[in-house]
Amino acid sequence: MNILIVYAHPEPRSLNAALKDFAVRHLEGQGHHVQVSDLYAMKFKAVLDADDSVEHPAGERFNPSDASRRAFAEGTQAADIVAEQAKLQWADAVILQFPLWWFGLPAILKGWVERVYAYGFAYGVGEHSDRHWGDRYGEGRMAGKRAMLMVSMGGWASHYSERGINGPLDDILFPIQHGILFYPGFEVLPPFAVYRTSRVDDSGFAAACGALGQRLDGLWSDAPIPFRRQNGGDYAIPALTLRPELAPGRDGLGVHVADDVLATAV
Repeated sequence: MNILIVYAHPEPRSLNAALKDFAVRHLEGQGHHVQVSDLYAMKFKAVLDADDSVEHPAGERFNPSDASRRAFAEGTQAADIVAEQAKLQWADAVILQFPLWWFGLPAILKGWVERVYAYGFAYGVGEHSDRHWGDRYGEGRMAGKRAMLMVSMGGWASHYSERGINGPLDDILFPIQHGILFYPGFEVLPPFAVYRTSRVDDSGFAAACGALGQRLDGLWSDAPIPFRRQNGGDYAIPALTLRPELAPGRDGLGVHVADDVLATAV
């Protein structure tokens, strides 16, 4: 199988780097093919702007969605965008690896998503009608592929629990797992999380590698998070609201998971 790791940490001697290197060795040792987009080492341009098209007319008002659509359709995207899109098309599974900074993605990884997920590539795909509101949330160009987050945090696991001060980790990651990964069609596996990163010693690192190895071995066998498919009948179209007979009396992020449970693997 082909696995793409999109990696976002600026320090090559970090815990994240060591875990990334372990993941590559482990996957290649199992006979898989691995590519790594090391965004900081690549000095990947994080800012979406008019330069993302090599033929943006000088002086023309910049509309991000329209410019993205035209550049993708006309083959005028910047070379680094085209290269990352080719990696996504090559991959059977994608791992986004990053430290959780200010409750979200590092800016360079957010920029990778904004630039690489072009209109016509990752969004704006499929029929839009009163019966089918685009190929997204379970459909789309990434359908048939799998994805997983490898995320590290300085806080304790309890800080990210159901009653923890930071809020449940599954809620924090929902915009990434549901919005960035499930939206274009990935089957999304529960995240691999490492807590208290500054306190991970040799034995803790060995334990983390052991747990990570098990998760990597399950990339194609572990059950994905059962997010509800947009066009599968659970949502009224075009309102895109969950039908009232599903999860009655409830609201919030959990209703978009078929069994109302987001399972986090540590």
